[in-house]
Amino acid sequence: MAENKTKQTNASVDKFINSLKDETEREDCYKIIKIMKSITKEEPKMWGPSIIGFGTYHYKYASGREGDMCIAGFSPRKQNLTIYLMPGFEKQQSQLKKLGKYKTSKVCLYIKSLKDVDVKILKEMISISVKETKKLYPDK
Repeated sequence: MAENKTKQTNASVDKFINSLKDETEREDCYKIIKIMKSITKEEPKMWGPSIIGFGTYHYKYASGREGDMCIAGFSPRKQNLTIYLMPGFEKQQSQLKKLGKYKTSKVCLYIKSLKDVDVKILKEMISISVKETKKLYPDK
C-alpha cells in the first residue's frame, strides 16, 4: 500500500509564508493561522512542502489504508487559498449559503482572498470541521 506523502515536517511556517510573493496572500495566511490556532488550540506546523496544519488525527479507512493528517489546515496555492475541512461539507450547507465567493471539492474550500468571504462564517465552518473530525477520529 502506498505511503501517505503528506506528513508533518519541521520546516518553518514563517519562512514558507514569507516566501510568498503576494503581500495580501501573506496577510491572509497569517489571519487564517490566527483563526485556526484559536479554534484548535494547536501551533501551526508544515505538512509536506505547502500545507500549514494544526493538530493531528489518525485515520483508518475500510480499505485498510491509514495515516495521520492535520485536524485543520490550509495551503496558499497558485489559484486559491485552499482550506481543508476534513469531513466535507454535508453538515455545512447553511454556512456555505452565507459564506460569499468560493468553490469546493470533496474536502477543500477554495477562496481567492479573505475579503471575498464572511470571516465569521468561515470561522464557524472551521470550528464545525474540527469538531466533526474529532468525533469521527477520537483520540485513542
